[in-house]
Amino acid sequence: MLYETLETFMFNLIKVISKLITYIVLSISIFISFAHAQSSDPVLGVWKTIDEKTNQPSSLIRLDEKNGELIGTVTELIPTPGEVLVTHCNLCKDERKGKPIIGMIIMKGLKRGAPGHWSGGEILDPEEGEIYKVKVTIINDKTLEVRGYIGIPLLGRTQIWVR
Repeated sequence: MLYETLETFMFNLIKVISKLITYIVLSISIFISFAHAQSSDPVLGVWKTIDEKTNQPSSLIRLDEKNGELIGTVTELIPTPGEVLVTHCNLCKDERKGKPIIGMIIMKGLKRGAPGHWSGGEILDPEEGEIYKVKVTIINDKTLEVRGYIGIPLLGRTQIWVR
């Protein structure tokens, strides 16, 4: 009789441990999937800006997510033949005035609406020193639409950035 009780106890213990292990593995899998989904937004990475006047590449901007916010940092300035390269934000009106453009955060405060869609932040035009509201939308793997505006998106301009 003691043998049957011990056998039943061990059988039930094994079932409980098995379920516990299943729940732990499932929880870890869900956590890893969620973390991967959060970090794989197609907007993230390095983008090339195109000068609207010359239609030539003008800079490289790295878009990163930090604490749920999209941040854009200038990583490189690309000189256009025959033009003077602006290397410092001489016309900025905030703490960035006179600072080097390379390494400068020019985009911040954007929140994700859906993967590939960010809005609610601001962008700095370092050549003019002006700050605009901004929203970004991924068009495809190699194309990003960046809309800078004053007040409402209707009053602004759109740039296309490429990879």
